[in-house]
This record gives sequence, structure tokens and C-alpha cells, in this order.
Amino acid sequence: MHVLILGGTSEARRLAELLHGTGVPRLTSSLAGRVSSPRLPPGEVRVGGFGGVDGLVAWVRDHGVDAIVDATHPFAETMSFHAARAAAVTHVPLLALRRPGWVPVRGDRWHGAGSLEEAAALLPALGRRVFLTTGRMGLAAFAGLDDLWFLVRSVDAPEPPCPRQTETLLARGPFTLDGERELIRRHRVDVVVTKDSGGAATAPKLTAAREAGVPVVVIRRPPVPEGVPVVPDPERAARWVLDRLGGRSSPTLG
Repeated sequence: MHVLILGGTSEARRLAELLHGTGVPRLTSSLAGRVSSPRLPPGEVRVGGFGGVDGLVAWVRDHGVDAIVDATHPFAETMSFHAARAAAVTHVPLLALRRPGWVPVRGDRWHGAGSLEEAAALLPALGRRVFLTTGRMGLAAFAGLDDLWFLVRSVDAPEPPCPRQTETLLARGPFTLDGERELIRRHRVDVVVTKDSGGAATAPKLTAAREAGVPVVVIRRPPVPEGVPVVPDPERAARWVLDRLGGRSSPTLG
């Protein structure tokens, strides 16, 4: 059996760790290659795109893939669509592993947006000093907001075009609550922009914003392709994979 994990997330790494050495004959994690020094999971690793749906179909067939787990970032919409189409063409079972999204609590001042462009349109009415945590790509949506100052945090340097008034902070989560409080205070942030990535690694910024009374623009995540089953954690994804394997072994699940 050959299991293909479409990865790049902490959940994908955890799934690879759970499956490694449990009787899965071959395990391959595929990374997009957008981060210069990714944290590599156990098992085989390939880096780079497949070349669209046709390329993924060919790779699945050529490498005898028997099951696919889409454990990409919740906003990797194109890759998820390609995986769904490739699974349908090759008749290989596909599972989506998606961490749950964030849920607002009392005191949050959240403003929903359906895209980066919608988020940018909301900003002038909300603040002037923006903490932008949507990653290094897509900053062109904010490039025309010349009157606003942006603190852009990403793992690697952002890609132009960028807003005219931009300070870049290169950092990789997880982030602490004390650190996020200090960042908002020191940079006098009065509005935060984030994607609804979910998970604990970057959630402290939401608590820090709530405590400071700072509004947060939350970009809604795209839906999982229709018909693809979804699980919220690596443990359940591992069970699904082992069910495809025939139940011959089980990982140690915490």
C-alpha cells in the first residue's frame, strides 16, 4: 500500500509520524515548496507542484498510490480541488484532514471577509496600523492602501507588490500570548487581519486583540470539495488510512 499525504501543515507532519512504522509499506508526504526550510516529516518527501490535475493523476498512477490524505492548509483551495478531481479520475479514496476553524467568544470584535480583497476594503474604517498575518503571498490586495501602515508577519519574505508603508517580521509559530500582547502594544496595532486557519499555533493573537479591544478581520476559509469526507485531527485520519490497509496494525494514538 502506498499512502500519499498532501502536506505542509503540522497536522500532516503528525499524521506521518503516526503512520510511520505502523505497517504502511510506503508513505510519501508532498510539500508545495513555498517555505524555504520546511519541517520535514518521516517517510518519503517530495517537494514541488504536480503540474495540475493531469500531473497529479499521472503521479498517483505511476507510483501506485492507494489512498490520499489532503492535509494541506485550509486555504490551499487549488490543491484541494486538484486532489478531489484526481481521486475521482483514479478511483483512489481521498480524505481531507482539516483542523477546526476558530470560533469568536465574548469580547471579540470580528469582521468577516470572503477574500483578501474584501478584507482590504474593510480596513480604512477600522484602523490605521494593521497587523497583517495572512502569509507572504497575496499582499497585492493591500498594496493600494497608502494611508495605512502594515506589520506583515510571515515565515519567509513577502512577495511584492506590498503596501507602501510596510514593516516585515519574519517569524514562525507557535506564538505566545505574552509575545502577541507585546507586539500589539509596541507597534500600536489597531486592527488585525488573519485567515481562519484554526489551530493553537497562531491563536494567541486573537486573545491579545480581544484584550486590547482591537478589531480583527477574519477571512473565511474555502469549503472542502463536495463529496470529500473530512476529519478534524491526525488521529482520526490515521484510523481512516489503517482501515484502508485492512486493520493489520494501529498507530499509538494519543
